[in-house]
Amino acid sequence: PPPFLFAAMSSLLARSLRALPRVSAARMAPVRAAQHARAFSIAGARMAKFAKSHEWANAEGGIATVGISDHAQGALGDIVFVELPEVGDIMEVGKTIAAVESVKAAADVYSPVAGEIIEVNSKLADEPDTINKEAESGGWIAKVKMSNPGDMDALMDTAAYAKHLEEADH
Repeated sequence: PPPFLFAAMSSLLARSLRALPRVSAARMAPVRAAQHARAFSIAGARMAKFAKSHEWANAEGGIATVGISDHAQGALGDIVFVELPEVGDIMEVGKTIAAVESVKAAADVYSPVAGEIIEVNSKLADEPDTINKEAESGGWIAKVKMSNPGDMDALMDTAAYAKHLEEADH
């Protein structure tokens, strides 16, 4: 095709993209919350609950699967290393359970529930970017046998977490 045709098509595409409405992150938070809710209900598991520090926990039968939220992994960028806890470690709410390093930053991951680590996602040692791809499913960090299942009650449901993100964005 002639070069002028590429220039014309490129110009038309640029004008079309500029005409699209812009959507703020705050306006997208409820949409992302609905997506999170669908993802967890499709899996047949109880709904995940979230900490203000952007960890999630999904409890079933006294065992909580713990990880970082999709929002947190997006803020961190490409994750290149995950320091996992040891099986048998005893966790307290709000204490460091793991550490995540990305190309942008390093961050501690805090336990949203108290209890004993009974399993870690060893896949993350070789494939830390699994958290980027599947933060709230296959990118889980640890499974905790909860010493106090009531810890889940202190966490936010999906709608409350979406509101938290929206308020934090302002």
